[in-house]
Parts: sequence; structure tokens; C-alpha cells
Amino acid sequence: MNPAQPRQFFIQGQTLDGRTFRPSDWAERLAGAMSCFRPGGAKGGIGSFIGYSPYCVPRLINNVKNVIVDERLKALEPMAWDFVMNFARDNKLQVVEGSLRPDGTVEPTPKPAG
Repeated sequence: MNPAQPRQFFIQGQTLDGRTFRPSDWAERLAGAMSCFRPGGAKGGIGSFIGYSPYCVPRLINNVKNVIVDERLKALEPMAWDFVMNFARDNKLQVVEGSLRPDGTVEPTPKPAG
């Protein structure tokens, strides 16, 4: 039995009307703000390192900045989930549910019929 994969949402650096979102480092800033939300919680001390959460990572896809948000963030910290999704909505950014193909492009999740 294969457990269902968590859904991924691609917040794209293009507004709903097709303009490039600014500032140019928005994706790194947003993912950086979410860096402490990790499996097992934030780790501090001498062995800790700076890096992105696996649940919220910036990625350049087809020359468009994206932040890939893993649905597991919602279970870990609902307020963090709301923050990133409200960021996308408030800034009128395109959001696509899908998965990352091996060639580095996004395959949108098919919409249910009906």
C-alpha cells in the first residue's frame, strides 16, 4: 500500500494579471521566514545550520521564482500555513497545486470532474 503523497502548492512570482512580483528576492524572504517550521521542530545550538524548511522552499521554475509549499506545513503549524497562503492571496499571486516533474517543470494536479 502506497500512502498518499502530501499536496504541494506552487506560489508563483507572477500576479494574476501576469506581472512579475517584486521585490526580486520575495521567494527567499518568504521561505526564510518559514525556515523554523521543520519535521521535529526547530533545532538550535552548535549543530544547527541555516537553511530552508523542507515544507517551504524557493525554486526557480521556467525563469519564474516560486515558493513550493508542502501541505504538511498546515498540520505542523496552521498559522504558518495561513501566513504563506494569505501572502499569496493578498499579493494576488498565482498558486498552482501540483508536483515537480523530473525535468524541473510543474505538473498541475487535475481538477476533479463535476
